Amino acid sequence: MHIPDGFLDPWVAGLLWLGSGLAIGVAVARARGELGDERTPLLGVVAAGIFAAQMLNWPIPGGTSAHFVGGAFAGILLGPYLGVLAMTAVVTIQALVFGDGGIIALGANLFTMAVVDVLVGYALFRLLRGIHESGAAFVAGWAAITVSALVVGVAVGASSAFAYELGVTVPVMVVGHALLGLVEGAITAAVYGSVVNARPDLVLGRFADDPVSPEVDL
Repeated sequence: MHIPDGFLDPWVAGLLWLGSGLAIGVAVARARGELGDERTPLLGVVAAGIFAAQMLNWPIPGGTSAHFVGGAFAGILLGPYLGVLAMTAVVTIQALVFGDGGIIALGANLFTMAVVDVLVGYALFRLLRGIHESGAAFVAGWAAITVSALVVGVAVGASSAFAYELGVTVPVMVVGHALLGLVEGAITAAVYGSVVNARPDLVLGRFADDPVSPEVDL
């Protein structure tokens, strides 16, 4: 899922830097009221756990690789704004410290994993949780990574700097990550179930749109 430098044309990288910058800026402004004595350390724990999970990746055809992302889980547990910030920290540290993803391509990697993955996962969970919460978490985990992979496939396929065009990059990324998404969806649902059974008050994604919820101050 991480895009190295040299895979994107400058205009593609620039557009994705702009998109991620705007989304992260909104998240910073809106997340201030969500931090508290209990949720602040939870933000660090979630980011650390996702960081460790993302270090496991394997190659797939077409010059890319697949790995766990965790953005949907971050959005479900922390809500959309803190989820975006947690994933922003993870992706940025991986790029700057471990060289996982390029610096010029960092905006694209932030957009796909810290913005699209989090928001798609959160939105689907909120949409489906009234039917079945664990099932909603599974669908959110699966769909979020698949949609994020689609965005990566379009970005690299639209770039003349990359060796393959959209006809190759989109199917490879979507199919590979749709299969991976089944595992990510299952893990998302299992971990969500464990957390909500132990400390439901910490799962901000369950209440972020509820104006009468005492757990949230937006």
